[in-house]
Amino acid sequence: MTQDYKLATLLAHAGIKSDKETGALAAPLHFSTTYQHPEFGQSTGFDYTRTKNPTRATLEKTLAAIEKADYAIATSSGMSAIVLAFEIFPVGSRVVAARDLYGGSFRWFNDQEKQGCFFFEYTNTEEEMLAAISEETDIVYIETPTNPLMVEFDIAKIAKAAHEKGVVVIVDNTFYSPIYQNPIPLGADIVIHSATKYLAGHNDVLAGVVVTNNQDYNDKLLYNLNTTGPNLSPFDSYMLMRGLKTLKLRMEASTQNAKEVAAFLEQSPAVKEVLFTGKGGMISFKLTDKSKIPTIINNLKVFTFAESLGGVESLITYPATQTHADIPADVRASYGLTDDLLRLSIGIEDARDLIADLEQALSL
Repeated sequence: MTQDYKLATLLAHAGIKSDKETGALAAPLHFSTTYQHPEFGQSTGFDYTRTKNPTRATLEKTLAAIEKADYAIATSSGMSAIVLAFEIFPVGSRVVAARDLYGGSFRWFNDQEKQGCFFFEYTNTEEEMLAAISEETDIVYIETPTNPLMVEFDIAKIAKAAHEKGVVVIVDNTFYSPIYQNPIPLGADIVIHSATKYLAGHNDVLAGVVVTNNQDYNDKLLYNLNTTGPNLSPFDSYMLMRGLKTLKLRMEASTQNAKEVAAFLEQSPAVKEVLFTGKGGMISFKLTDKSKIPTIINNLKVFTFAESLGGVESLITYPATQTHADIPADVRASYGLTDDLLRLSIGIEDARDLIADLEQALSL
């Protein structure tokens, strides 16, 4: 497949016609860890599966194409994708990042700063981020929209400002996916995903992605991947490829459901604020009475109380004790992640059932 095809076609055709020997429609699963050399001094291009695996390579072609990039690497988790991306930069690099970000990212960033590996300056708004970028900055790190306050950043504007000062831009595109956002054409140098979420889409695969157009970065990423081994397994590569086929359909269904759920929450007397960008399936909202959070969560029937997001099933998360628990309470409160906030990942169920479930729980 080439990038000339439309996104829906690239997704639906993920992996097909990749087996030239048998003509199998579905991409075959290659479990072998090692590969025979045809003769001394010759290679099929596959030697050892940590270095390169045929199933993973087929997946990576689709991942690069849907992000409008030249290179993609599939990793064992979203966090391993973040670590792999950062490891290609020198120790002591200075990073400007949005304050509102995934708790796991903050945990690793915080540990790196304590060890003197990277140094972080956190900003609350796009204006603050632009003002913080200087010749002393090495990396700008963006989640857009942010997790869980759903703040959007203008990637093109930030990338332009960063590149004028020789700064690299890394974007986490997990929430919007390539359906609603392609950071590489907007100027991002590296894009990461927790592919566990929307890309795989069924809460049954742990995976990450690192994407770039820069060959030097890709060479370094591949070297570190081969050296440290955070590769995605053949089976999970196959499952992620399968999930990608319905990404557009799932994202569109989740978005439509989320619009209807957000409209309901806006009218609920139990809710004082709704955070929703209008795209994707992620909604956060703040309650007028946070003491009711346990009652609400314990009485939901359609929504499942669980971490993660982006699956076909709708989930509810309490960031203060789950996804963002490693961020100190005073830090969370300083930028608006208060203890009255709940986060929803809207799935593909009937929106009427989701609304009825929320309505009965919020009324208790």
